[in-house]
Amino acid sequence: MRRADFEAMVRRLAEQVPAQFFEGVAEVAVSPKCVAHPARSGVYTLGECIPLPTGEAGDAVQSRIVLYHGSFQALAREDEEFDWREEAWETLTHELRHHVEWRARAPALEAYDRAVEQNLARHEGEPFDPVFFLDGEPRAPHLYEVDGDFFLDRVVREAPAELALEWRGASYRGAVPPATALPAFLVVEGVREPPPGELVLVLRRKPRIGDLLFGPSAPSSGTLRVTPVAPSP
Repeated sequence: MRRADFEAMVRRLAEQVPAQFFEGVAEVAVSPKCVAHPARSGVYTLGECIPLPTGEAGDAVQSRIVLYHGSFQALAREDEEFDWREEAWETLTHELRHHVEWRARAPALEAYDRAVEQNLARHEGEPFDPVFFLDGEPRAPHLYEVDGDFFLDRVVREAPAELALEWRGASYRGAVPPATALPAFLVVEGVREPPPGELVLVLRRKPRIGDLLFGPSAPSSGTLRVTPVAPSP
């Protein structure tokens, strides 16, 4: 999509958002830049909410929202099914939420963005914060979503030999891999209705004083293969 067409589409999308969400937004701009992740191939920044100095006393917050046309082009070249309108809408509303939360002094979305970054590190086999998923979107008690991956949180004293879990109304049981060390991130295989990304069972101990002093232990990873449990007659 040409930049002029992209700018026109972004203007139309912005008109669909109630005006009160733009209070304090100086402008919504389209930049030709392609902003690639400094360390991860195929990962691009599609937009930013940039805080602006107001020169006023107090807590006034103004922002400039920028969508990067070059980043959209790069992703479109890599994905034949790339939906320009859907991605532009998601990026615009995401950055607007940043602005609204800054004004409300509620940094939940910033925490979520950090969780996404930590989840990318997990996928790449790099060190990551073992409790990052707690900043994800709560979907049910002890269930969190981060960028399409779902995390089942289970606090235990030690890794059990086997365990049962519930997923989308069905019961499953599986054997935990031998010598699993806590905290453990076990990718669950065998559920009938898997999520868009991974279903991950997190086994971790209750936080201890030593975690505050030395940080939590490095997480281990593995696979938990489960089978359905037949309902009782």
